[in-house]
Amino acid sequence: MASVVGTYARAFADVVMTKGSSLDPARMLQELHGFETLLKESDPLRRVLENPSIASEDKRAVLDALSARLGTTRQVRNFVAVIMDHRRLPLFSEILKQLEEELDSRLGFAEAQISSARQLGDPEKQMLEAEIARMTGKKVRAKYEQDASLLGGAVVQVGSTIYDGSVKGQLERIREQLVDN
Repeated sequence: MASVVGTYARAFADVVMTKGSSLDPARMLQELHGFETLLKESDPLRRVLENPSIASEDKRAVLDALSARLGTTRQVRNFVAVIMDHRRLPLFSEILKQLEEELDSRLGFAEAQISSARQLGDPEKQMLEAEIARMTGKKVRAKYEQDASLLGGAVVQVGSTIYDGSVKGQLERIREQLVDN
């Protein structure tokens, strides 16, 4: 299913990022997240839109009413219609997550998950983000969380790469060296 999810995400990213396009990627994502929220919060809506026995025209009429109410762009409405017509609505959240990653990649952003033993101040966050930007060559969008088990320092994850500068990680590496020797 990953290839199906990626296909839809790349196709819509192509639409958003088309040269000369005036579409705002952040707005497109915001609109899609709004639709995702509706799907998650309304079982009857989701059942209607996913039901193969309901005519496509009727589903599109519901989608048009939702789009008008939410104020979504024509491109977002059409994207949701394509996903719905191809019976991929159960994969909507996965497609949206992949789309975010695709747009971030094309726009030169890196998502960083930063765990620290204590709450970080703004100067520390700026320093960390600047260092991550230097290492990745990309602009950084960071999400922070506190994890007291780290004892000190921080652990940074960018994609599948983990940079462990925590005291806990250092102690673990020392322990491994002692066991190996």
